[in-house]
Amino acid sequence: MDMMAYETALNTGWILLGAALVFFMQAGFAMVETGFTRAKNAGNIIMKNLMDFSLGVPIFWLIGYGIMFAGEGKLIGGLDLFTNAGGDWATMIFQTVFCATAATIVSGAMAERTKFSAYCVYSMVISAFVYPISGHWIWGGGWLAQLGFHDFAGSTAVHMVGGIAAFIGAAILGPRIGKYDKEGKPRAIPGHSLTLGALGVFILWFCWFGFNGCSTVALTGGADETAARVFVTTNLAAAVATTTVMCITWIRYGKPDVSMTLNGSLAGLVAITAGCDVVTPAGAAVIGVIAGFIVVFGIEFIDKGLKVDDPVGAVGVHGLCGACSTLLTGVFAYYTGNEVTKLGLAYGGGMKMLSIQAIGVFSVVVWVIVTMTMVFKLIDKTIGLRVSAAEEVMGLDKPEHGLVSAYADFVPAPETVGGEGEADAPVPAQQAVPVTRVNTEHSDAAMHKVVIITRQSRFEALKNAMNAIGVTGMTLTNVAGCGQQKGAAEYYRGVPVEVTLLPKIKLEIIVSAIPVEKVVETARKALYTGHIGDGKIFIYDVSDVVKVRTGERGFDALQDEE
Repeated sequence: MDMMAYETALNTGWILLGAALVFFMQAGFAMVETGFTRAKNAGNIIMKNLMDFSLGVPIFWLIGYGIMFAGEGKLIGGLDLFTNAGGDWATMIFQTVFCATAATIVSGAMAERTKFSAYCVYSMVISAFVYPISGHWIWGGGWLAQLGFHDFAGSTAVHMVGGIAAFIGAAILGPRIGKYDKEGKPRAIPGHSLTLGALGVFILWFCWFGFNGCSTVALTGGADETAARVFVTTNLAAAVATTTVMCITWIRYGKPDVSMTLNGSLAGLVAITAGCDVVTPAGAAVIGVIAGFIVVFGIEFIDKGLKVDDPVGAVGVHGLCGACSTLLTGVFAYYTGNEVTKLGLAYGGGMKMLSIQAIGVFSVVVWVIVTMTMVFKLIDKTIGLRVSAAEEVMGLDKPEHGLVSAYADFVPAPETVGGEGEADAPVPAQQAVPVTRVNTEHSDAAMHKVVIITRQSRFEALKNAMNAIGVTGMTLTNVAGCGQQKGAAEYYRGVPVEVTLLPKIKLEIIVSAIPVEKVVETARKALYTGHIGDGKIFIYDVSDVVKVRTGERGFDALQDEE
């Protein structure tokens, strides 16, 4: 193999590696969006992330790629239906997965209340026209490229396009039911799994090395040095932004906010994407700090000020930080390729580059606002954009997909739960575990029903104590409730959460042979800690019991003998 062929193979392999990593970002977005929303919509979120890619790929092949790259016109490339990309298959697949990324950003901001059919339609429109046209301006030789606009890996072309489309869609769609009270104050609606959200963020962080690093589209001719620098600046900006958000939320909310800090990681990644090839590590760190502030206060402003309900923070992360990234490239640009040019404002390069970056941001924002407003309005007037109130309350998994639960073998946690308050000092047992007797008309019944409501963590101790005195039959239910203490105030994504329902267990026991007082005293000993929240015991008289199999009644029906 001659040297030229070797270099071609190496560069092609580099592009294909990047395409594979960017494709895997779909999994990252799916996990982030699923984790940051409620369990009753998990299947719907997964389906949307699957289909925006699966629908976008053939649409981009059919028409989008040609519009973006089939010519060097100022506004559009051309029409190249069913393109073969001139045989440049590597570039085609690389650009295809980028297009899919722009489309999938929108789903998070419009989650939990958008019709699946409507989502499929607007996702295809983004892949066919919206992204390719602005993408041509930037990457396809269009007027912004001719002007000298710099967006190395897609802060504007991909992320800001998706973020602005997400904002328009969420604004037209309206907030989720219960998101705002009568005074317009936002209520926190926590996602069901921060674990999934964190997994998604780690996947995206990992794949971003392909998103940014492989955008060099080569490893030869000095591109290897650029690619290595891109890896460094990308990683540094993300880490600094994450740390910045942690510190901000710790100061503002009293505790470091997990959800917002995860958003901070993504904010740093988005914010470095436009200029990752031209900034220094120091510049990347400063960009990370700025992105951290933008994402925290941006999400709060969107939520509280504009009252646009964005469950996952997509507008703040992708829209605001995408625009920020592009503008800051004009401030911190230091390299052109591997040559030091100091074109950025911070290095004495003047306003020229920053002005061009601002023109590019403004023009793309206008383009997306105009086109996506028309698209969403048209969808709303035809097939409808939003599900019914009943479907939204039920969750979209069942009405949209016939899916009873995305977690069929798991008991879902209550949607509004929080930590249990504890007293500062021990309290008497008589107050900690009061016993309430409920009398029925059969006050002389020999059988009793004992209902115990207590902490979930005490089940094993309680079960073992009951077994020790001969109680083997019991029914367990996961419940949620509260006493007079009402729980404790916490914050989720900057919004205060008044915890009114605490997770508990309810254990029901029917006793006859074993004295009811013995059951009560045993339960009290097993549950007592001296703190508020130990639980309550209710005692009911039972008039009769019937064993279905044998027809036995009363005391005999409670016996386990065959």
